[in-house]
Amino acid sequence: MLYPLLNSNEPEALLAAVHVSEGQRVAAGDLLFTLETTKSTAEVAAESPGYVAGLHAARGQIVSAGDMFCFLADTADWSPPPAEAAASDSTSLAPASLRITQPALALAQRTGLDLSKLPTGPLVTEKMVKEIIGNLVVVGNIVSNNNQISGPPAILIYGGGGHGKALIDLLRTLGSYRLVGVVDDGLPSGTLVMGLPVLGGREALAVQYAQGVRLAVNAVGGIGSVTVRIKVFQTLAQAGYDCPPVVHPTAWVESSASLAAGVQVFPHAYVGSEVQVGFGTVINTGAIVSHECVLGECVNISPGAILAGRVQVGDGALIGMGVTVNLQVQVGAGARLGNGATVKTDVPPNGIVRAGTVHP
Repeated sequence: MLYPLLNSNEPEALLAAVHVSEGQRVAAGDLLFTLETTKSTAEVAAESPGYVAGLHAARGQIVSAGDMFCFLADTADWSPPPAEAAASDSTSLAPASLRITQPALALAQRTGLDLSKLPTGPLVTEKMVKEIIGNLVVVGNIVSNNNQISGPPAILIYGGGGHGKALIDLLRTLGSYRLVGVVDDGLPSGTLVMGLPVLGGREALAVQYAQGVRLAVNAVGGIGSVTVRIKVFQTLAQAGYDCPPVVHPTAWVESSASLAAGVQVFPHAYVGSEVQVGFGTVINTGAIVSHECVLGECVNISPGAILAGRVQVGDGALIGMGVTVNLQVQVGAGARLGNGATVKTDVPPNGIVRAGTVHP
């Protein structure tokens, strides 16, 4: 049983209480020890039954996350391995930031899984270890990963709402990726979104990364607030994921146009000659972006919007459904153009054009 990481900024904690003794039989759920940091207190319980073995802890010690509190043995006469032997086995060395349950640690050690490859953010459970082992393939003496063998690259969908469902259909129609599942902070793990399992919230990113998944699409549309969409991109980047541009097969993108990473182009949209589309921008169903337009980062072009030639749109702007923007107009960063509006002249940053109106 390892000491957990209670606070990512405090790898050490005070061992405030020890509730068991060497050789004691404990049941799952029995209290083992209490930790305190400057911001929190945690009572840690046994996740499986067993006999306490290898206990060398005393109240008042400063302990580090990932250090061993004790083993939970199957029998009372079991003895832990000598410290020297454990130290010589690289697979038994747990990184200081690793939070892992005793059953998960035992399973990882029995199968020779390198602990340094496990995610260090969420608490690693036996189920997670089984999933990782289940994705390992042994060919001769080479251990590889099911997510990295031949075939379409694996990809995650971050967000299980309406935009996520549209992306699932887009990716399935495209046929270039293997859809692993959905990550969503607000949906119960194990539920299905259009037949794909919800893998959990953002903590699932580390688990999937350890299994070899490296690609994701941002399925948070950010209509209400583009900040939410931007934060998802930041979360994915911090977890090590790349976001490829995805284009529905029925959309048309001219060969001279350029799409940055994270761009999404939906069915029957048109992207014209020498158009430049910035990171994370969405060009939705049936939208038209004419020649030489320049779109910034995380712009949202809603269904049926029409941009004439040489229009420039700043970062985070929202162009509503059915909007028409005239030739060479500049739309400032953060501007919002309401559904059905006609825009004849420039819109300043964070400017608002009401739905159905003519600007100016």
